[in-house]
Amino acid sequence: MAVEKIFFQSSLPRSGSTILQNILAQNNDIYATPTSGVLELIFASRQNYTDSAEFKAQNSELMRIAFLSYCKKGIFGFYDAITNRKFVVDKSRGWGIHYDFLNSVLDEQPKIICMVRDLRDVFASMENNFRKQPEKAQPIVNWAEMRGTSVPKRIDVWSQSPPIGLAIERLQEMIRLGIDKKILFVKYEDLCLRPNAEMVRIYEYLGIDYFHHDFEHITQFTKEDDTVYGAFGDHVIRHELKLLPSRAKQLLGKDVTDWIYNNYKWFNEYFKYTK
Repeated sequence: MAVEKIFFQSSLPRSGSTILQNILAQNNDIYATPTSGVLELIFASRQNYTDSAEFKAQNSELMRIAFLSYCKKGIFGFYDAITNRKFVVDKSRGWGIHYDFLNSVLDEQPKIICMVRDLRDVFASMENNFRKQPEKAQPIVNWAEMRGTSVPKRIDVWSQSPPIGLAIERLQEMIRLGIDKKILFVKYEDLCLRPNAEMVRIYEYLGIDYFHHDFEHITQFTKEDDTVYGAFGDHVIRHELKLLPSRAKQLLGKDVTDWIYNNYKWFNEYFKYTK
């Protein structure tokens, strides 16, 4: 059976994207991916299509049509070789900001889910992972240069670099460009507190039949070698969907959590996070 539809998840780091994928994978009609490299494949192709003299030397409109067809069939062909499920949800943080490119490839409006979470808890999750391996030297810390040597300094680094800083910048740009109107945002907190209601929203947005999920016994379908991602690779899920108390103030301190909240007022206003 060929894949009928491919949907996308383009979420903030540390916002529940992996657990959402594994909830969706309970549905036998859905193949939900781990962190996917498909976007990187078509982006590498786009660079070659843009730069290669062989394409430049031919009819530009014909090459454009052919290239977009190549990308679309490449994406579907990739998943046709992996799964016989009807639908795919491909998870990659880059899909949202590249909405227009994806739209031209698919020749239809893409359906993209974006998980978000209180940024204080996003940064706290990073700090928590940082502290899990004290026996290992971490590149973020340089004592000679006094870089990354305190909680505020690490927050500063993460806020201005991938994955956190880049994802937040992309999200703000998506809102600025109006792409947000075409994307379904799901707050991690809402998914944990009202899972049925949020999953109904997701299925309605995707336009497929609803499936009754089990939020108390979530099997880990997605497999990733987290050693590839270093100390911050953590794609192992809890098997029950449950909102745990925030540890942001405990891990970061009130001064830092206040700074995060005040520094990202646009985010808190847009997604209605309060102090």
